[in-house]
Amino acid sequence: MIVIDDPNAFAQHRSADTFQDSRGCVATIGKFDGVHLGHQLILDQLKAKAEELGLPALVIIIEPHPEEFFATSPDKCPARLSLIEEKLARIESFNVDYALVLRFDSQLSQLSAQAYIQDILVDGLGIAAFIIGDDFRFGHQRGGDFALLKSEGLKSGFEVFESATYEHNGERISSTYVRDCLQASDFELVQQLLGRPYSLAGEVIKGQQLGSQLGFPTCNIDPQRKRMPLLGVFACHAKLGDELIPAAVNIGFRPTVQAQGGALVEAHLLDYSGDLYGAHLELFFRAKVRDEMKFDSVEVLSAQLREDIARVRELIIRPVQG
Repeated sequence: MIVIDDPNAFAQHRSADTFQDSRGCVATIGKFDGVHLGHQLILDQLKAKAEELGLPALVIIIEPHPEEFFATSPDKCPARLSLIEEKLARIESFNVDYALVLRFDSQLSQLSAQAYIQDILVDGLGIAAFIIGDDFRFGHQRGGDFALLKSEGLKSGFEVFESATYEHNGERISSTYVRDCLQASDFELVQQLLGRPYSLAGEVIKGQQLGSQLGFPTCNIDPQRKRMPLLGVFACHAKLGDELIPAAVNIGFRPTVQAQGGALVEAHLLDYSGDLYGAHLELFFRAKVRDEMKFDSVEVLSAQLREDIARVRELIIRPVQG
């Protein structure tokens, strides 16, 4: 999959690809947060239409999320399920040919709906077909909608198709629904909605080594999110290379030892010793142990951590398939 960040660069890449038809592409657009089963159905629809027309399939990913851009504080935007790297990897697995990472900034937010269509979709990508939800809004003050796209498509020579939706037990699958299920710690349902276990991944970074001082060394991962989808202590499996290791994971603000700052992800790998700085670690969530709490002293905290680890041992029975 070829990733671009400028719609005007698409034609240059098209001139070198192997598609017989030299027209633009079949495209869809969205945040694709979590790349859940609803997104996956759209990707299948996109690929089928692209193959039917003999054109490349292109996904437009909006980054950052508009809610993140406009948020005045982290608690004013929805929690992010997936980083852009994770989104791209998932989308590429569906044999999508191109991805346009469309930067949402003040300039894009001021672009009128008509200019959005003309500059990005028509002049930039030369779309032949566009697949979107009937509730999709775009352009300045969300002025563009499905009806406008249909109307402009008739003038500019592209077709507009409504994206398919995926329901689970009568509930339309959406990123919001996945977030709600994560908040409820229903990890089995989340796995059904995503088609895979939910995970957080990142590079192990150097922390303050407070865990080591308490006798529970941890791997620290930079969450790279304004707002976390999970907070608390969890029983997980940590994937290190091809190995799955039981882990007690804390996601939160460490109120006992830290007065302020953003949320941290700390993983204590059970029965493991070794230097993991710089290693890539992926955490698969199995069950919630407890909410994050503030303790009266580090001694009380240390005693609770021992209980948490014992509980994690009870909960981790079988490995999660990554």
